[in-house]
Amino acid sequence: MFLKRLERRKAGKRHTYWALVESVRTAGGSRHRVVAYLGDLTPRQESGWAALGRRLDGKDRPQPSLFDPPRRDEPADDEPVVVNLKGVRLQRLRDFGDVWLAHGLWRLVGLDDLLRRLMPAGREDVAWPVVAAILAIARFCEPSSELHIEDTWYRRTALEDLLGVPPERVHTDRLYAGLDQLLPHKEALERHLKGQLGDLFDLKYDLLLYDITSTYFEGQGLSNAMAKRGYSRDSRPDCVQVCIGLVVTTDGFPLGYEVFDGNTGDATTVEQIVEAMEAKYGRADRVWVLDRGMVSEANLAYLRGRGGWYIVGTPKAMLRRFERDLVDQDWQEVQAGVEVKLVPGPDGKETFLLARSRDRREKEKAMHERFIGRMEEGLNKLAASAAGGRLKDAGEAHQRLGRLRERYWRAAGAFQVTITPRAEPTGPARLSITWTRPKRWSDWATLSEGCYLLRTNLQETDPAVLWKRYIQLTEAEWAFRITKDELAIRPVWHHTADRVKGHVLVAFLAYAMWKTLAGWMRGAGLGDAPRTLLEEFARLQSGDVVLPTRTADGRPGKTVRLRCVTAPDEGQKVLLGRLGLTLPQRLRRMDEITQM
Repeated sequence: MFLKRLERRKAGKRHTYWALVESVRTAGGSRHRVVAYLGDLTPRQESGWAALGRRLDGKDRPQPSLFDPPRRDEPADDEPVVVNLKGVRLQRLRDFGDVWLAHGLWRLVGLDDLLRRLMPAGREDVAWPVVAAILAIARFCEPSSELHIEDTWYRRTALEDLLGVPPERVHTDRLYAGLDQLLPHKEALERHLKGQLGDLFDLKYDLLLYDITSTYFEGQGLSNAMAKRGYSRDSRPDCVQVCIGLVVTTDGFPLGYEVFDGNTGDATTVEQIVEAMEAKYGRADRVWVLDRGMVSEANLAYLRGRGGWYIVGTPKAMLRRFERDLVDQDWQEVQAGVEVKLVPGPDGKETFLLARSRDRREKEKAMHERFIGRMEEGLNKLAASAAGGRLKDAGEAHQRLGRLRERYWRAAGAFQVTITPRAEPTGPARLSITWTRPKRWSDWATLSEGCYLLRTNLQETDPAVLWKRYIQLTEAEWAFRITKDELAIRPVWHHTADRVKGHVLVAFLAYAMWKTLAGWMRGAGLGDAPRTLLEEFARLQSGDVVLPTRTADGRPGKTVRLRCVTAPDEGQKVLLGRLGLTLPQRLRRMDEITQM
C-alpha cells in the first residue's frame, strides 16, 4: 500500500487530496485500487446527508444531517506536513458500514431524541439512551446475547466513533440494566414510532393486522412466572415459552405488541390487544384482520359490541356448512389461480367469503396423499402384528390405532378401521384388523382441497376487496419471520419477566428500523429485502492510517493517525447512489507526539 496524490482545480484554486492505494493484478494488467480516501491533512468539514431526509419525506434536514458521523475535536494544523512514506501503515480495521447505517436509521426514526427526553442524563458513565442504541443496533446488525456484544461485537465495530463510548464501558451489567431502564417507556416508544413512521411513509391505520407467535427459553425459566409450556410455533414443545401478540399496518410496519404467558390461548388475547391499542390511539372505525386461531364467537361479539369491524379466518370444519356453495360455479377470479365468492350469513349481520386457491389445492392434495400413504403403511404393520400373534389384546390395538390417527390426523378420516377378536383363532392370530376407505371422506377432501372460509361484518360487497384485505395478514406473519430469523428473538436466555419484556422491546425497535430500511429501499427501487443491503454495507470498514512525519530539518516529527473509511467498490457505489447517501471518508484525526 502507498499514498497517491490527487489534485483538482476548483474555482481557480488547486486542491490536493491523498489516497491510500494498493496494487492488484487484473486481466488487463496491474491496477491501483483505492483502499481509503484520506482527504487533505488539515481539518475539514464533514459531508452532509440531507439527501436522505428529502428522499423519504420531501423535507430538508438540519445540518449536520442524520447520517453524518459525530464531530470530533481535531488538532489544528495549518503547517505543511512532510510524510515519511516508508512508514505508512494501516491499523485497527473495524466493521463500519452496517453499524453506520443502523445508527443513521436509529436517528432517522427519532429514537435518539425521544430517549434523551425520556431518560435524562444523570451521573452514569454511559447515558441510558446510548445503551439503548447499542442494544438495538446490535440486534439489527448481528443479533446475539449481551455477552457477545461485550466480548466480541462492540470491539469489532466502529460504534465507538459513532457513539463516543469506549469498549471498556460496554459490559453485560450495563446492557442488562439498559433493558430495565428502557422497558418503562414501551408505550411512549410505540406512540412515537406510530407518528414518526406514519409521517415518513404516509401510513394508514384504518386496517390493523394482528397475529400471535411464541418464543422459547433456553433453561427452565423458574424465575419467570410468564414462562410456561404451551402450543409452540417453534416446534419446541420441550421448552417453556412466552407468547407475543403483534399489531402491524397493512405494509407490515409495527404499531404495538404485548407479551403474554406461554400457555395463553390465541383467542383469549384479542380483548387485551384491542383495549391496549384503543387506549393508546383512541377508539375509531378500524378494521381488525385476525387469523382463525383468534376466532371465537365471544371475540366477534366483543368487537361488534364496541362498534368494531373485522375480517377473520374460520376453522376448516365450518366449510361443511357451505358444501353446496362450493359446488356452484359463480366464482370470481381475484388473481391468477385464486377465486372467491360471497355468501350471505344466516342472520344478516355477517357475510361469509369462500376462497379457493389452485396452488393451495395442489399443496393440500399432496399432503393428503402423503398422510394417507403413511396411515396405510401403519395399518399394514398393525395388521401384520395381529396376524403374527404379537398383538393379542384389543385394548392395546386400539391404543396403537389412536396413536396412528394422532400422528397422521389429516388422513384419520380416510380409513374406517375395525378391530375384532377372533371367535375361533386360526394359528397365532387372536385379532382381526380390517379397514375400508369411505367414499364420503374422499369426495369431501377432493371438493374442499384448497378452499378456505372468511367471515366479516363489513358492508363491502366486492369479494375481491375483502379477500385482498385479509390476505394482507401475511405481513404480520412476515413480521414474525423477520424477528425470529433476521433479528433472532429466539431463544430467550433471560430469566426474569421484565428482562424478557425488555428483550422483546429491543427486538421491536430493531424491527421498526428494519421496516424503515425496507421502505426506504422500496422507494429507491431496490426491493424491500434489507439483508442483502446490510451484508454489502457490512464489508465497508474503518481503519487508522498511520502517517509518520518529519520536520523540515529531517528529524522525526509527530505521527498523524487518520481514522478513515475504506472506499466502496463499484457495486456498493451503486447502492449508495440509489439510496442518496454519501459515505464519509474520514472520521477523525489523532496526532501522536513522537518520544525523543
